[in-house]
Amino acid sequence: MAPMPSLLLLLLWGSFSFTLQDWAAPRYNVSLDLPPEQRWKAILSHYNQTYLKESMEFVYKSSIPKWVQAILLPLAEIDLIFLVREPYAGEIRGIARTLGTSVGYILGVNLAYEATAYCTSIIAQDTKGNIYHGRNLDYAFPEILRNLTVDLDFIQNETIAYTGTTFLGYVGLWTGQSPYKFTVSGDAREKGKWWENAIAAFFKRSSPVSWLVRDVLYNARDFENAALQLSKTPIIADTYYIMGGTQPREGLVITRNRGGPADLWPLDPQRGEWFHVETNYDHWTTPPPNDDRRTPAIKALNATGQANINAVSLYKVLSVEPVLNHITIYTTTMSAAFPEEYSTQIRKLI
Repeated sequence: MAPMPSLLLLLLWGSFSFTLQDWAAPRYNVSLDLPPEQRWKAILSHYNQTYLKESMEFVYKSSIPKWVQAILLPLAEIDLIFLVREPYAGEIRGIARTLGTSVGYILGVNLAYEATAYCTSIIAQDTKGNIYHGRNLDYAFPEILRNLTVDLDFIQNETIAYTGTTFLGYVGLWTGQSPYKFTVSGDAREKGKWWENAIAAFFKRSSPVSWLVRDVLYNARDFENAALQLSKTPIIADTYYIMGGTQPREGLVITRNRGGPADLWPLDPQRGEWFHVETNYDHWTTPPPNDDRRTPAIKALNATGQANINAVSLYKVLSVEPVLNHITIYTTTMSAAFPEEYSTQIRKLI
């Protein structure tokens, strides 16, 4: 006989009527032993170059304000290293060269992706102390971005240094895993006037949100060190960093201002807080009725129960509407203690 939480969850899922078309994200290796200019060439060669350029052009023109195009991007053509530190400057140059386009254009595409990642991230601890981490990434232009989504294993000295999920042409990561150390996802935090403040911070050499994720995946020695870096490093936009570790209670939601942490929200299973759900609103506030993904996710997690939480059941929670919606690009489930289980499915509601 199925446990009662599973029956409740089946009833919950049955209350929604939708059809899904899911497929696994393509997975490639990125060699960190190569010069930055060469790292993306082999991956991009698997795709139609004209389609890639046209897709990026659409995102670019639809997202970048004309004043940013007029001021920022010509500077990139003159001296990219003035604006962008390595290895990202080299990787952007290499992508531009491979696709036969300008470095300013590729930089603009990367900044466009920093602006509006509407997401749902969940961290949860089961009754054995295992930490599971799942996320939906929601974004505009879903028909385009589903075709550009890839899982990447970043290889150094023939070993996986870290794994992440991103879009072709975008050197940052909103989702990633450092094996046997920690997992991390980023969710945008709406604070208004994004471009004005972000570009000012960019000129001050603050890190784009997704580049910090990649930095920390590479550099941090453990969960605590990663949490410190994600909390204190200046970034160009307010955000939420959601983290999962390998030990009981290693789960944390970091609410970020550009200059530092606004709030730290750790898991506390002994007080009944065995999971946290973070969307795009401060957890101590009420989400707007027209975008409440938090409440359905909480209901689904409670229906699942702590004893039944795992990568499979977490994926099902992330498949409940409107947690899953028509602009959801992909769902990733991961657990740093079991890095081989890192999995991304591209999602499409029909």
